Amino acid sequence: MSEPVRFQGTESYVATEDLRVAVNAAVALGRPLLVKGEPGTGKTVLAQEVADSLGKPLIEWHIKSTTKAQHGLYEYDAVARLRDGQLGDARVEDISNYIKRGKLWEAFTAPEQSILLIDEIDKADIEFPNDLLLELDRMKFHVYETQETVEAKIRPVVIITSNNEKELPDAFLRRCFFHYIKFPDPETMEAIVHVHFPNLKKDLLSAALTSFFEIRDVPGLKKKPSTSELLDWIKLLVVEDIPPEALRVTDKKDIIPPLYGALLKNEQDVHLFERLAFLARREGRS
Repeated sequence: MSEPVRFQGTESYVATEDLRVAVNAAVALGRPLLVKGEPGTGKTVLAQEVADSLGKPLIEWHIKSTTKAQHGLYEYDAVARLRDGQLGDARVEDISNYIKRGKLWEAFTAPEQSILLIDEIDKADIEFPNDLLLELDRMKFHVYETQETVEAKIRPVVIITSNNEKELPDAFLRRCFFHYIKFPDPETMEAIVHVHFPNLKKDLLSAALTSFFEIRDVPGLKKKPSTSELLDWIKLLVVEDIPPEALRVTDKKDIIPPLYGALLKNEQDVHLFERLAFLARREGRS
């Protein structure tokens, strides 16, 4: 019996050991992998990377505040059928013409095992996770309009992301394998940056990372810059040819970094840094 394919990360995605263990454990158990973590830690991208690593197709279901669990199963368009009936369209004889398959239906009936991403589940109504309990547990559901049962031919690998906007029900959590993606430490972040900028000069990388983590450590910051914002900032530093010396804070009056708009995304945080610089200048004059 051949060894099952295991997730090891990809060339474009730096996966820590605990994340690799979590993905492979969820696959082995046949349970959904619930992933939480700060915005920008790669939760949504993980599903694509798992699909690439395992050589499986990816089916994405991005959740909105208006999304209902039923949308993931199927939707019946009764209005369209009524309209076609009034027009004498022969399609009305087959009710299946008005059934739109959802993402779970796609994953359950895929010809090979797929990776199903349920992205930002906490955006939906609080009852949304509970409404999917049986379907994700039993991997099947009933279509009342056609009196058919849709059952997974091959159990998909389900990856669910959450930003902790709402608490998820205990009954739902019991059915998941949970993993919290910690914000990358400087060593891991260096590896991530290297993937995206393999030719970046070491002194610029070092200065950028030092400045980035110092910004994140500022008390009172409303939104700490994330990995994706760091990558955008580094791209700008390279394009604008900003020297490493410009990033090294030797004086608190220069605490606001160049091109800070890539890192600080709200006026409160910009004002916080401006105030810190102002206080430093005032202390310097006293």
